[in-house]
Amino acid sequence: MSTQLTLIETSDFEADRIVQENQVIDEALHILDRRLFARGPNLTSPGAVASYLKLHLVQQEHEVFGVIFLDAKHRVLAFEVLFHGSIDGAAVYPRQVVKRSLAHNAAAVIFVHNHPSGCTEPSQADRVLTARLKEALALIEVRVLDHFIVGEGRPLSLAEHGWL
Repeated sequence: MSTQLTLIETSDFEADRIVQENQVIDEALHILDRRLFARGPNLTSPGAVASYLKLHLVQQEHEVFGVIFLDAKHRVLAFEVLFHGSIDGAAVYPRQVVKRSLAHNAAAVIFVHNHPSGCTEPSQADRVLTARLKEALALIEVRVLDHFIVGEGRPLSLAEHGWL
């Protein structure tokens, strides 16, 4: 009789262990999904992008250049400030932008830089840089959606002005 009781207890113990393991597996899958498919803020309009970028760059004392990396459905993968400059310029290297785009497996990007002077009017150098970056990223099939300049007032969108 004690043998039969031990078999029943073992069977119950085995069932409990399987239930606990299944719970651990479910939690691990949830963690994996969160890590692999975690997305940044939901930026669904140019106004939302402009506000998000202004909050991140308006207090910079020196010019910085950043990139929002997006997936194929234009959901945010990451935002990174890639280059830091002086009070009136920042050196931007297309090679590094391409490398970071590949590292994030981005399908599209939005560029941003600030003008510590407050003036959001793009310089000729800003337009040339945007064109160079657009050409470089086209080679790896990453689409440039916009380039914002943050300064006083609402950030300027090159795409909204037809300059992209």
